[in-house]
Amino acid sequence: MVFWKSNALLIELRSLGVEARKEAAIEVYFKGRVVGHYSADLLVNDLVIVEVKSAECLAEEHEAQLLNYLKSTRFEVGLRLNFGP
Repeated sequence: MVFWKSNALLIELRSLGVEARKEAAIEVYFKGRVVGHYSADLLVNDLVIVEVKSAECLAEEHEAQLLNYLKSTRFEVGLRLNFGP
């Protein structure tokens, strides 16, 4: 269910002139070396990782996930969006 919501968000951002990519491949670093890749739900203006959720409420695990992405990539800003009830 969250996929169509992130697609709608992508369309809306682009209609506003915001550069946004879905499932953007992001390099993951460890000790300054690339060790893999991760796909962000959305990447906005090549600056902000957006993680889209569809949960009853956001949990500590969701925050930990995003913080780990920020620590292991070149990005400094992340946003969690919950489209749950």
